Amino acid sequence: MSRDSNSYLQDVSLAFRQALTEDRKLELEGLGQLLLNEDNELRFVAETKPRVFIAYVQEDLGHALRVYQVLASEGFQPWLDKKKLLPGQNWPRAIETAIQLSDFFIGCFSKKAVLKRGTFQSELRYALECAQRAPLDEIFFIPLRLENCAVPSRISSQIQYVDLFPDWDAGITRVISVMRAQQLARKQKLLPLAG
Repeated sequence: MSRDSNSYLQDVSLAFRQALTEDRKLELEGLGQLLLNEDNELRFVAETKPRVFIAYVQEDLGHALRVYQVLASEGFQPWLDKKKLLPGQNWPRAIETAIQLSDFFIGCFSKKAVLKRGTFQSELRYALECAQRAPLDEIFFIPLRLENCAVPSRISSQIQYVDLFPDWDAGITRVISVMRAQQLARKQKLLPLAG
């Protein structure tokens, strides 16, 4: 390593240590956490929870927060702009990155969401692009209907949606079980064959 590289690494290490002295942990989005123990030793803990991006319109924020809380309590790493975006962050790029890094994309559909122009529609389009790069048998895009509404035909013609009404608990339980089964299937594909 060149002297400049060593100097750079020392600067990065110092910046991490300074950030860690305040909170004793630093989350590296999508990678894990840097932790500072009582002896001021750094330890990295890799993120192993499945990442789930939640797309919604502002009018449905309450429902999106409820989905976020349930997923977090069930061992997933949900991503919601109101929880994850930082002040001053380039939010369009952060959202694209979060969608790319996600294991699952949940689109929350309502009558207002289907008709409203804006970020939600862009997120749906980008998620569909990301889904096209995934293996055909993998589940990535999960449409949730928050109420009786039409899911756009571009989505509903290829992807089965889940209703969170009239029985919210049954709908969210179904989503969680599908995501867990998909994660298990992905892990099994990565395991070496016994032989």
